[in-house]
Amino acid sequence: MAVQALASQFVRLDLSEPSWVLACMVSQSSLIDCIRERQLDNPHLLFLKDRVQHSDTRDVTIGDDRVLRMQGRICVPNMDGLQELILEEAHSSRYSIYSGAANMYQVLRQHYWWRRMKKDIVGFVAQCLNYQQVKYENQRPGGLLQKI
Repeated sequence: MAVQALASQFVRLDLSEPSWVLACMVSQSSLIDCIRERQLDNPHLLFLKDRVQHSDTRDVTIGDDRVLRMQGRICVPNMDGLQELILEEAHSSRYSIYSGAANMYQVLRQHYWWRRMKKDIVGFVAQCLNYQQVKYENQRPGGLLQKI
């Protein structure tokens, strides 16, 4: 019964040796699944997918995971808040610092593509209260230099 419960939670068990039990947890991002489903609803991405199937383009490909990619980057449609979710996740990550829109764009453009991506990132960062407080222009000068 416990083995069936583990199998329903995407745990694969290997009982190759009678005295060993090897468990392997399989996980997959649901974001990729959402993007793949929404790509089918976006007319611009459907046009690009049609061009790929007719071999009209080299920049756009369909990966093994059936996700449309532009120059190796995942094409993200502007549906169901997917782009905002990616921006929020990238900006609010524990490992990110408030380095501005340019650095955030450089990081995100390695993996994702959408129309007006840079403009969306600039607008998102401009609305961030933490970034506005940390930004160099908004900090007070240290004061006059003193002799030691």
